[in-house]
Amino acid sequence: MSTLIPTEPVTDTPVADRAGILLVDDMEENLLALEAVLTSLNVPLVRARSGEEAMRALRRERFALVLLDVRMPGMDGFDTAAGIKRLDQAKDVPIIFLTGSDTDSGFTFRGYATGAADFIPKPFDPWVLRAKVTVFLELHRKNRQLEALQAQDHARLAEMGHRLAAIGSMLGDEGPVGHDGGPGELAALRDHVAGLDNILRELRRGRSLQP
Repeated sequence: MSTLIPTEPVTDTPVADRAGILLVDDMEENLLALEAVLTSLNVPLVRARSGEEAMRALRRERFALVLLDVRMPGMDGFDTAAGIKRLDQAKDVPIIFLTGSDTDSGFTFRGYATGAADFIPKPFDPWVLRAKVTVFLELHRKNRQLEALQAQDHARLAEMGHRLAAIGSMLGDEGPVGHDGGPGELAALRDHVAGLDNILRELRRGRSLQP
């Protein structure tokens, strides 16, 4: 009896906005099997046939997840994982090790020590693989949303600082605007205060939208 695999995309996020999945395996048939299961997730799938090739890919672009075969000639999965964790742009990317069914506890310990987030034994269950990958993609999406909110907060706080500095400059050391300043300065002061109110409202709204 064949395993049914759901085919709907993980989210309705446009493909161009999604980080991909890096598939690392020296065997063509394994890469084909991974692509057959994951292609319906509607995220970019990038191949690497060796640890060295995987490192080059991670230096070029951002990934949400790495599926990494343990047993590869030359630079094996453990060496590759250790290298990934040394890359500033990739050190936080979760790694799922693809291991043989004969994997012992020593492999598991070494995998976690080199930064593995999870293990999937081969031959893998398509449903389990897809379900685990979906969880990590959703975590990545949430992290990107949080980063965007934080970036917006930084921009708004910077604008607040600019407006406060402008208000302080206009008030100076001689009292409120209007003592020596004209209507134009008073209008500018009101604009800055109104701008501060708008920024505070946006910050409060952003906080209420956070999970």
